[in-house]
Amino acid sequence: MHKSRFCTGIALLALSASGCGLAAASNGRDIMVPAEPTLIDFVDPATVVGLSTATVTEGEATAGRYVHIKYPVLTGAPALNRMLKAGAERQLKDFRRTTRGDAPILPKPELNVEWQFAAASPEAVGVRLRTGEFLGTNWGNSTRTYWFDPHSGKAAKSTGLLAGRAALDRLAALVKEALAERGAQVERSRVTADADTFDSMAFNRNGDLVVEFDDCEVGRCSLGRVAVAVPAQQVAPLLSDLGRRAQQAVREAARRSAHPVNPGFAATSSPDAVSNRAGNVDCAKRKCVALTFDDGPGPYTGRLLDLLAEQRARATFFTVGGGVASEPALVRRMSMEGHLVGNHSWAHRDLSKQPSSKVADSLGKTSDAVSEVIGQTPTLVRPPYGAVSQEVRDVAREMGCSVVTWDVDSKDQTATEASDIADRVVREAHPGAIILMHDIHRETVDAVPDILKRLRGKGYSLVTVPELYGSAGMQAGRMYRSGNELPGKQPLT
Repeated sequence: MHKSRFCTGIALLALSASGCGLAAASNGRDIMVPAEPTLIDFVDPATVVGLSTATVTEGEATAGRYVHIKYPVLTGAPALNRMLKAGAERQLKDFRRTTRGDAPILPKPELNVEWQFAAASPEAVGVRLRTGEFLGTNWGNSTRTYWFDPHSGKAAKSTGLLAGRAALDRLAALVKEALAERGAQVERSRVTADADTFDSMAFNRNGDLVVEFDDCEVGRCSLGRVAVAVPAQQVAPLLSDLGRRAQQAVREAARRSAHPVNPGFAATSSPDAVSNRAGNVDCAKRKCVALTFDDGPGPYTGRLLDLLAEQRARATFFTVGGGVASEPALVRRMSMEGHLVGNHSWAHRDLSKQPSSKVADSLGKTSDAVSEVIGQTPTLVRPPYGAVSQEVRDVAREMGCSVVTWDVDSKDQTATEASDIADRVVREAHPGAIILMHDIHRETVDAVPDILKRLRGKGYSLVTVPELYGSAGMQAGRMYRSGNELPGKQPLT
């Protein structure tokens, strides 16, 4: 397929669609209610050419903490890629230092970073990172937005949108004026004209500059997200060349997306996700194992699919919703080639720490994303880190989904050699085993040919998870983990 390229290899094929306001009926007339001015229209990542993702993770095989950091990698934007990678490494280092100690913290502390495109055009690219940090009591959230200039090939922090120190000082004054309207809720004295305070800035569809603050940064933590939209006419004299082009790019994108279109499949009417090649193996009579891959799609998923196709092996992929939205072609290929696509939440946060409403939102968004791509609704849920609460099980039951964990851990999160991963999987495999692996690691994919060869040499058939349970099927809300639960036996309650 031919892909258009602009000067740095980044091209935008289409932009996300969203309206500029809500229509309300009053006396037979439609009244347009203005949108929240601090709302940012994020670009659909599936429309950006040359996009892949990188993941930094610690979890099942790492004692003491959970980590899941995901960020985009763009062809033709090496400076931005380096900046995002350095930021991820710095966050992980700081989090490790914070959580280092002899006494374990329960529930486990967690670091989670997800991303969105604040802009993506040949004129400017903006990547907004949203960080959630849990240190034993409550979640703290923060945002940072990095910018890339395709013209110069340089990356910048958010203050790169401004024309120097004087512009930053003036912006700080404007933001303080806007915050004054909120009275004692915020402390304007905390707003200082520096890059750390103004580390997350982007434009709304009208060209206003949206300045975001972290939780607790300028007021009580209970306030949640605090943001200010500085009107376009006020901010215009303060912008750098990159800032002006970014502002214009967002405005033009908003005009092009003024008329939303139906995205395709509707999740509410989609059939349940199934493997289109399943049903030819009776796991009540033959030795079966299920290879499962979490956290994708990622940069090595395509090669993994190649290997599975060559060996005519099926697997179950528990996909993260944000990755499904970013790389739908890989998810579509999973389904078309006979694999089963499952639900691994939207952003890989520990769902057992979340109330039912947030569990439902995370799983529901992911289910919708998968359904739009493959036309089928996932019926299997694997909670991140295998952390299951009663709320998770209740929500899964309401969604008509079974909860699936594992009983063989390849420990590929910490392994540095493909041979070690293969040896562990083959050694611990047994009839009915559900094997945990991750397609975001090169070593894992490198291990797959050896795993397939050796397991088949032992007489195993490689199947999807539902095939392990035969004609009895899997029940919504039940948890499936132990390979000793062979067909005909009861799952965990």
